[in-house]
Order: sequence, then structure tokens, then C-alpha cells
Amino acid sequence: MHNDLKSLAADEQDDIDIVQRVLDGEVNAFEVLLVKYRNHVVKILNRHLPYSHIEETAHDVFIRAYKSLATFKQQGGFKQWLSTIAVRTCYDFWRKQYRSREFPISSLTESHQEWLESVMSDTSEQEYRDKARQKEAKEILDYALESLSPEDRMVVKLVYLEGYTGKEAAGLLGWSTSNVKIRSFRSKKKLKKIISGLMRD
Repeated sequence: MHNDLKSLAADEQDDIDIVQRVLDGEVNAFEVLLVKYRNHVVKILNRHLPYSHIEETAHDVFIRAYKSLATFKQQGGFKQWLSTIAVRTCYDFWRKQYRSREFPISSLTESHQEWLESVMSDTSEQEYRDKARQKEAKEILDYALESLSPEDRMVVKLVYLEGYTGKEAAGLLGWSTSNVKIRSFRSKKKLKKIISGLMRD
């Protein structure tokens, strides 16, 4: 454990040194960070964006990171700082894409209906996340999430589906913890209302 902590600290110091080199004019050194963290960024984007937009958005994340290097304060490490940029880039993506889409209710199978029934019941957050991972739930959940505002969508994804605490989600989004708590409660109610509407149709 001690060795792991030493390795992590050394790794973070390496990142800080590379950032400083870039800021000192050695711009090509940024490629080291890009190669090192590309998979990490893609994993984050994969949880929030359609597959066809991941490559382009990953490019945007690193451009934003490069342009913002002077604002990197070292607390939490470069990886956490980059994660925050990735999450906020996802949020901006949905702000641009925000629109409603028609959903073919006739395509709902018995499995879909069972999932709709279960998600409407009072389940724990862990059960909620487990149900959301079920294959038959995906297109219903995608539709419901796209019906939410970009802010509500990101909060639901981070808090209810990925298990971040309110404080962690607030840090990633750049919001206050109280704002995240209020919005997560309201957005979950909105999501259930959308799903309830699907059940009635």
C-alpha cells in the first residue's frame, strides 16, 4: 500500500513536470499526457455520449485541456483535473444536442414493460443502477434521458447511474453540492414521470 502511494505521488509529480514543460514552451511534451490519458478520457465519454461522437469529443477534451493548462492548480492531480474537463465537455455536448425525439412505443416488449414497472417502484440507488444496466432498459432509458435538460441528464447519469456522491458530482460539474442534491432529486422525479408516461401510452 505504501509503495502504491509512493508510485501515485511520483506519477502525479511526473504529470506536473510535463505540464510545466509545456507551459515553458515545450509544446510537444503535451503528447505524453495525451497518450497516457486518452483511454481514461474515452472511458468517461463512453458512459455519456453516443459512440459516433466519442472520437471527436475526446479531441475536444484534450484541446480544452491544452488551452487551460495555465489554470491547472495541481490539487487532486492532473488525472482528476482532466476528468472534470471531460465531464463538462459531455455536458456541453448535450446542451448543443438538446432536443426531443419520438420513441416508437409499439416496440416495447414485455421485458421493457417489466423494467418500467420495477423502476417506478421505490428502489434503492444500487438497485436503480442495476436495473439501468439491463439490456432491455437501454432504449427506454436513452429516450427518457434525452427528454431531460442537459443539466438534469448529467446529474442523473453521475449520481444515480454511476454512483458519484453529490460532492464528487459537484466537483466534476463545477456546481455547488447543494445544487447537485436538489437537481438530482428533481431530475429523478422527472425521469420517473417520463417513464410513467411511456407506461400509459
